[in-house]
Amino acid sequence: MEGLASLGTIPKVSFPPISSSIRRSKFLSRRLNRRPSMDALSRNSISVASSSSPISPAIRAQQTESEAGSAAASPVNEPKENDLKVKEWEVGMFQDEVAASQGIRIRRRPPTGPPLHYVGPFQFRLQNEGNTPRNILEEIIWYKDKEVSQMKERRPLFSLKKDLESAPPARDFLGALKAAYLRTNLPGLIAEVKKASPSRGVLREDFDPVEIARAYEKGGAACLSVLTDEKFFQGSFENLQKIRNAGVECPLLCKEFVVDAWQIYYARSKGADAILLIAAVLPDLDIKYMTKICKMVGLTPLVEVHDEKEMDRMLAIEGIELIGINNRNLETFEVDISNTKKLLEGERGQKIREKNITIVGESGLFTPEDIAYVQEAGVKAVLVGESIVKQSDPTKGIAGLFGKDISA
Repeated sequence: MEGLASLGTIPKVSFPPISSSIRRSKFLSRRLNRRPSMDALSRNSISVASSSSPISPAIRAQQTESEAGSAAASPVNEPKENDLKVKEWEVGMFQDEVAASQGIRIRRRPPTGPPLHYVGPFQFRLQNEGNTPRNILEEIIWYKDKEVSQMKERRPLFSLKKDLESAPPARDFLGALKAAYLRTNLPGLIAEVKKASPSRGVLREDFDPVEIARAYEKGGAACLSVLTDEKFFQGSFENLQKIRNAGVECPLLCKEFVVDAWQIYYARSKGADAILLIAAVLPDLDIKYMTKICKMVGLTPLVEVHDEKEMDRMLAIEGIELIGINNRNLETFEVDISNTKKLLEGERGQKIREKNITIVGESGLFTPEDIAYVQEAGVKAVLVGESIVKQSDPTKGIAGLFGKDISA
């Protein structure tokens, strides 16, 4: 994401490896809604204990605490609550394993240990050494996971689906970018309506989302990107709605940190025409599922990648038509626009052309020379925020970015 800054690196918490056969059997059992028997869990626990290396000092045995807790009287509903916590933790562990196997470095949630009364192959709890975000993107994702859970309680999915019936019709986001490229022979512009960022602070004090959107449209923007995250970017879905209801004709990208399909329905109900999906956060299965949901409700998914591995993952998924290359390194948070060229060279570039995928250049674009560089690399659209939103007249800022007036 444009404007992200590193929070530093923390020590990793390790734990003994669990055999793939045990993981598969437990996962299949959960999918069939059948918990493994206590005998089976005990056997798995003994098997893991005997076949694994000694437990790391960062992991403390909790059997004594568990036994003491089980002896105490508890309310009737406590077993059900514990079962729910156990299932949630098991699902989280499985998701983390899948993500790690695909090279995803952004953890979806803090690596907390199992619930206190859990009995199974993991007879321990993790200490809190690893429960600090490694960088600002991970901090955002952890916060977003909690935020979305609370929003889902207030607005269940069935109510959102009803809201879709009265939502304004979806517009062709990808079609608008292609049309702009044909009209100007320059990358179609996705101009970002953004008040602030975690690293840069407030970018524009006199922030009026509707006036900025109108200035972008007047300046020749093909589409608009609207930040909807409140805590870190001072954006909102209210801004998205205001722009849509103001009669701005440019299709709107909901620039959100998606961790749940619920957010896709919510964005569409608020008038979005497209939504961002980040490959550094979402495993392949989530990307596939969410892409289908997007198309079902009329949204265009813009899938963002940062490096070669993420690009290769996305090229292996059928149905992706729009990929954004973020030039910001997630480890160092340095920006290098040559990243775009690197990801579009050789066989990858050929595959992108064969699949007719439109590429969007993101981050680090400030001058006509920057635009020309990424266009020569193969980009047909660009997403730009900071370099134009900070201008006193964003319309003139767009002309300065491209080196000429690109308005119709």
